[in-house]
Amino acid sequence: MNERVRFHLDEHIDTEVARALRRYGIDVTTTVEVGLRTSLDEAQLAFIRQEQRVIVTHDKDFLSIASRTSNHPGITYCKQGTRSIGKIIESLLLIYEVYTPEEMVGRVEFL
Repeated sequence: MNERVRFHLDEHIDTEVARALRRYGIDVTTTVEVGLRTSLDEAQLAFIRQEQRVIVTHDKDFLSIASRTSNHPGITYCKQGTRSIGKIIESLLLIYEVYTPEEMVGRVEFL
């Protein structure tokens, strides 16, 4: 497994978040970049499992998924409109600095 957390941003996460994380040297993909825009949650889940990426999402459906299985590399959830882009970036940087990929497996972090 990778030594550092890698992120995948769901389609409703502002693209500025990806740009900012990349400026810090963090490996991040976006739903649009990997061709999953408008895909079902199951396709997103399959992608993050295959790529071992923590998904960053506003979609509460991922909380339902997490309640049924811990077989995922990590979910970071933020209710849409409750945090500024800066606060989201700050929180993801903290997750990146504090957790290993192994520690994020099956975990849900609320921003």
